[in-house]
Amino acid sequence: MRECKLDGASTTAAALAEAEPLLELPTRPFPAELEQTRVVSPQGLISFAGNYYSVPPGLTGAHVTVRIRLGEDELHVVTAGRAVIAHHRRAPDGAGQTIRDSGHGIALERAVLASFSDKAPCRTKVRRPPSAAAQTEAEKLRGRPETDVANRVVIDLSHYAAVADRLRQTPNHEDQERERVHCVRRRPQGFRQ
Repeated sequence: MRECKLDGASTTAAALAEAEPLLELPTRPFPAELEQTRVVSPQGLISFAGNYYSVPPGLTGAHVTVRIRLGEDELHVVTAGRAVIAHHRRAPDGAGQTIRDSGHGIALERAVLASFSDKAPCRTKVRRPPSAAAQTEAEKLRGRPETDVANRVVIDLSHYAAVADRLRQTPNHEDQERERVHCVRRRPQGFRQ
């Protein structure tokens, strides 16, 4: 054993360790923080640990940081300038919950309603059919050979019209009997009972 001196008296390291009192266990974990960067969705939400949390509207596509302190149930969302823009109570990890602050919901509703207008549609936007060159390019992309518009196949619908007319008529007894005889199956040749 190794001898140590404490206040001029000789002692051993083991005796010194036994005499040293231990500190109380801390009641809270070390105040460490976890930070993760997220991108705000068009709905004003960010995803974190299997849940969605709201942020104020107008931040679509912005990079924000989610900050949590270990041992706490609060989640803070901060901007790149370190301004806290939202704080929520954390939902259990992986619960798939959407936690939305009521103020964020109201602000998002107001922003959506403000974007509506009762004005006439823009007159400069004219819907034009595709040009012949655009249709030719579309045919190339579809892998079909180029054909002239005049050479395209025209479907004759007279057969379909005749069937539709026949179906509109109520069949009489003779038609039903003829249909029944026509639909009777024949047994295959060589079939024995």
